[in-house]
Amino acid sequence: MGTILNSLSRNKLYILLAVACLVGYSWLFFNYRSGTETNPDGSGVCIFKEVTHIPCPSCGSTRSAISLLHGNMTDALYWNPIGFLLGIILVVVPLWLLFDVVFQKDSFFRFYKKSEATLEQKKVAVPLIILVLANWIWNIFKAL
Repeated sequence: MGTILNSLSRNKLYILLAVACLVGYSWLFFNYRSGTETNPDGSGVCIFKEVTHIPCPSCGSTRSAISLLHGNMTDALYWNPIGFLLGIILVVVPLWLLFDVVFQKDSFFRFYKKSEATLEQKKVAVPLIILVLANWIWNIFKAL
């Protein structure tokens, strides 16, 4: 089983991740400064929720990450545990990429390849899918 990212070279992967992190930082900055995750007309930013009126598994992730920035761990967990993962990614990935670029290494690329191979195993993928589904059910129950 392969993915589109499986064919990416080290440099293309690093550029993609750097841009994704930059977009993530920009999104958090915009929402942190405005104090809202909805548009002025009251509509949200989640296309899935706008169409189905059901929150997606990642709904609340922005509020979770902003709660983390405020040091509110309990609120962050309530809004969406995925926010913790996003926070870790937004801190670790840019530093790791910078390390690899400065020291001409490929440690993150090797980690990515190993992680991808691990995630393709049923014994790993199925429990992770169950966790995402459980989080989704919780989001629906909370009516995010």
